[in-house]
Amino acid sequence: MPSRQDVIAQSITHSILHSDDKPGSIVGHVPAFFHAYWLTFDCVQRELFKALRGLWQLDELNYRASLGVDADGRTHDDALESMGDMGFSGSTFFIAKENYIVKSIPRRFEHSFFKNELLLPYADYMRNNPRSLLVRITDFLQYSHYSMGSMIGLAPSHHIVMENIQRGKSLDQRQGKEAEWETFDLKPQSYFYPERDVAGGILASEATKSKLADDFDDKVRLTLDVVEEFKYQLQKDTAFLAKHNAVDYSLFLLRIPRPNDEQSASGPSTTTSKPPYNPPEPQTWRTGIKSADGKYVYRAVILDFFWSKHKVHAQAMTGLIKAYNIFDRQGPMSVTTTSPEYRARFSKMCTDMLEVQTDS
Repeated sequence: MPSRQDVIAQSITHSILHSDDKPGSIVGHVPAFFHAYWLTFDCVQRELFKALRGLWQLDELNYRASLGVDADGRTHDDALESMGDMGFSGSTFFIAKENYIVKSIPRRFEHSFFKNELLLPYADYMRNNPRSLLVRITDFLQYSHYSMGSMIGLAPSHHIVMENIQRGKSLDQRQGKEAEWETFDLKPQSYFYPERDVAGGILASEATKSKLADDFDDKVRLTLDVVEEFKYQLQKDTAFLAKHNAVDYSLFLLRIPRPNDEQSASGPSTTTSKPPYNPPEPQTWRTGIKSADGKYVYRAVILDFFWSKHKVHAQAMTGLIKAYNIFDRQGPMSVTTTSPEYRARFSKMCTDMLEVQTDS
């Protein structure tokens, strides 16, 4: 019997691959009302996202193949692999053949903000800023009719499809072994995090605290021109997010190790051995930036810009934290601060981890 995650994944894939089909009759929706996990989704602004995929030079056939269409045009509903629950929001994550990630947005104040206020400005901004660090969202799905599962929260009602900057990880071998790729989900650590800061963190489990933002206690060593370009693009992207009152977004950083010349020369000559990974030219933060010391390749995107300060839920949280601070002066959380203030701390976090170094 298929698991909950399997059924959700199959319903997502089926909806995307059949988005061009004519809608069924109302009578046909009656049995679907009793589904627990299977939802039928509409692709919101389908033509807009298709145009964005074309702008980003994402081959449409490859895109559909990643989501379950084979060379003969037949569809397969098992293209998505579950990545489990990876955050506080209760989101589910699926990976589509390493190229794309499907993330649910179950909280109404988040998906309504993106759909009604940010989607069109986001599309315009991404069209005019091809080197933006904002994650590329390739589809947005919303449920097309009510069901028991959506009404009681058994199945997420909204999902986004986005690029996966970890693509290539499972194929990248170092002398027959998978490379030790490192990922960091980074937010400013100076904010008040109740799971960490209330009673010294003893009231929260280790599993709960493990879902907090990561620390990056190293430096990203880059040449001066790369550092300046990163800072310039970071300021543009965060200005856009601040303009739309977004907070609590994060920098997802990927670090790929590269064996040095001595390791490559002394390594065994086998068919599984590969030379050090070199990102394609021109180097970008999506495809990879080689560090100035030659030890790593970095990729990075800005994620999770769905929390807006002016939504009712965010305002309620702000009031709650202000009341708590009467007794325990901890300051704001990342979700209760102002968007300009969050932008300032986020930008400082990102630039503080950079170190200018001459080419090795």
